[in-house]
Amino acid sequence: MQAKIFTNERVRIKLFIMIEETKIIPLEKVVIRFSGDSGDGMQLTGTIFSNLSAILGNEISTFPDFPAEIRAPQGSLSGVSGYQVHLGSRGIYTPGDKADVLVAMNPAALKVNVNNLKPHAIVIIDTDSFQKADLDKAKFATGDPFKELGLTGVQIVAAPISTMTRDGLADFGLDNKSALRCKNMFALGLVCWLFERPLEDAMHQLQNKFAKKPAIAKANIKALTDGYNYGHNIHAKVSTYRIESKKAVPGFYTDINGNKATSYGLLAAAEKAGVKLFLGSYPITPATDILQELSARKEFGVKALQFEDEIAGICTSIGASFAGALAATSTSGPGLALKSEAIGLAVISELPLVVIDVQRGGPSTGLPTKSEQTDLLQALYGRNGESPVVVIAAATPTDCFDAAFWAGKIALEHMTPVILLTDSFIANGSSAWRIPELDTYPEIKPRYVTEYYNNEKELWKAYRRDPETLVRYWAIPGTEGFTHRIGGLEKDYDSSAISTEPLNHQKMVKTRQEKIDRIANFIPPLEIIGDEDAEILIVGWGGTYGHLCEAMETLRGNGKKVALAHFKFISPLPKNTAAVLSKYKKVVVAEQNSGQFATYLRSKIDDFNPYRFNRIKGQPFIVTRLVEEFTKLIEA
Repeated sequence: MQAKIFTNERVRIKLFIMIEETKIIPLEKVVIRFSGDSGDGMQLTGTIFSNLSAILGNEISTFPDFPAEIRAPQGSLSGVSGYQVHLGSRGIYTPGDKADVLVAMNPAALKVNVNNLKPHAIVIIDTDSFQKADLDKAKFATGDPFKELGLTGVQIVAAPISTMTRDGLADFGLDNKSALRCKNMFALGLVCWLFERPLEDAMHQLQNKFAKKPAIAKANIKALTDGYNYGHNIHAKVSTYRIESKKAVPGFYTDINGNKATSYGLLAAAEKAGVKLFLGSYPITPATDILQELSARKEFGVKALQFEDEIAGICTSIGASFAGALAATSTSGPGLALKSEAIGLAVISELPLVVIDVQRGGPSTGLPTKSEQTDLLQALYGRNGESPVVVIAAATPTDCFDAAFWAGKIALEHMTPVILLTDSFIANGSSAWRIPELDTYPEIKPRYVTEYYNNEKELWKAYRRDPETLVRYWAIPGTEGFTHRIGGLEKDYDSSAISTEPLNHQKMVKTRQEKIDRIANFIPPLEIIGDEDAEILIVGWGGTYGHLCEAMETLRGNGKKVALAHFKFISPLPKNTAAVLSKYKKVVVAEQNSGQFATYLRSKIDDFNPYRFNRIKGQPFIVTRLVEEFTKLIEA
C-alpha cells in the first residue's frame, strides 16, 4: 500500500490507497451530474468539483439546472436541482449531452435524469433517501426504481450517505439537521476519489466558504474526507478514472460564470476609458448576480445601486451617463420590456448606455430559471418609433467578458445604447478562464467635446457631430463653455433646439440609423471556422456557440465538410456578412427560438433563404440531435 498525506491547518488525514487493486481507466473527457433536492447543496458541490478540475488544468463547461420554485416540496420531481460538469484535456465546448456519472441523492433525482444517462454510467445513490416514502414522493410504482426505469446496464454505487455523514460528525456537537447538510460533501469526496481529485483545494474552498463558521467548515471537511475514504473501501466494485490535464498557457486562471465575467468586462471598459462605472438595476432571475457582483466592487469606484423597479434602475443609469459615467443596467426579458421607453430616451438623447439582458424562458414570467434566445427581436425593435440601438450577443461564459468590454467601448465611443444579450445557460454556466492582461485590449476614446470640437468661431450645439462617425460630441455637465440641454423631444439637426418640422424629423431619424450602421466600420469581420469548401454552413449566435461548434467537429469527424459562422455583432452586422453567407449552397440557422435571427438575416440580405433548426425547450441544444438534423440536410 502507498500512503498519501493531505495536510491542512485544521485537518490532517492519512488515506491509504490500494493502487495495485484499483482499476484506473484513462479518459479524454467525462460528464458528471450532481442531482438532488433543491436543499441538498448540489450547486455548491458541483462548483467545488469544477474549481478542482480547473485548478488541475482540465477544460470545463458547466450547467447549473435548478427549479424556479424557492422551495419545492422535499423529494418531489419538481424540486430536483442539478449541476452538470463536462471536463477533459481538450475540446470541451458544452456541458455534455448525457452523464457518465450521476450522483442521485434521492429517487426524484434518479427519475428526472433517467434520460440523461449513458448506458453504462455509474450511478451513486444515498440509500437512506431511497426508502418507500421517498419512492412514493417520486411516483415510483415498485420498490426497485432501477428496474422500473430500465436501468439494467448502469454501475450502482449504493451507500448510506446520510447515516455515514451523521455518524461521522457525532462528536462535532451539531444537531441532526446541521449534520445532514454535510452529506453533499460526503458525495463530493466519493466523486473526488472516483476521478483522482486531490482534496487540499476542496478543503481550502470550504474554509473560504465557511470562514465565519469554522465549526461548519470543519464538519464539511470531515464529511468530504469520509466520502473519499469510503471510495477506497469499495474500490473493487467500480473503476476510477483519470482525466489527463493539458499544458496551460502561463497565467492566472479561475473558474468563472457568465454573469461574473460580464461584470468584470464592464469594469475593464470603464478602466480603459478612464471613467467611473455606474449600474442602476433591479433584481431579476437570472441577472441578479451582476448587481450583486458589482455591488461588492467598491474598491474600483463602482456605484451599483438597487432601485425600486426596472424603470427607476435604467432612468438613474441614463442620469449617470449624462453626468459622464459608463452607465449600465441589468435585467432579463420581462425587465427589458419595462425599460423600453427609457431606452428610447437614451436613443434620442444619444447617450452611452449598456443594457444587459440575460435571456430566460418566456413569455411573461415563463420559465425564470431556464434558457432561451427569444428576446432578439425585442432587443432589435422593441421600442416605439424608429429607435435603433447596437445589439451584441455573448457566446460563452468567458466570452461574456469580451462582449461586455465591446458593449462598453461601442457605447462610449459612439454615444449610443448597446443591448448585450446573454442567456441563463452561459450566465450561470462556467468555464476555466485565463485572466487577461488589460493592455492587450483596444483603447476606448469617448468623443469628448473638448478634444474633438475646436471651432471657436461657431457656437457649439448639443447635437453637433463628428462628420465621419455621426457621433454626437459628449459634453460632461460642468465643462466650461458647453452648457446644454438634451431630452426626449426631437431636436433640430442644426440648432439642437426642439423641432417638430417634418423634414427635420426625417433627417434626424436617418442620421440616428446611419450612426448605428457606420459602427460596422469599427467591429471585426465575420469569421468562419471549419471547412472553406463546406457542404453546409451552420449559422448561430449567442450562447449556442459551444453546442454548434461541437456538432460541427463531430460532423467533420464523420467525414462531412462543415463550417460554422457564429455572430457576436448583430446590429449592425459585420460588413462581410452578405459575402460570407452567399458563398455556401446550404445554410442552416440554428437558434433557441422560432427563427428570429433567420428572419432578421433575411431582412438584411437579398435572396437569402436558409434552412432553420429551432428548439424552444428551456434547455440547451443536444449535440447528438444537431448532428442528426445537419446530416440529413447535407445528404438531402
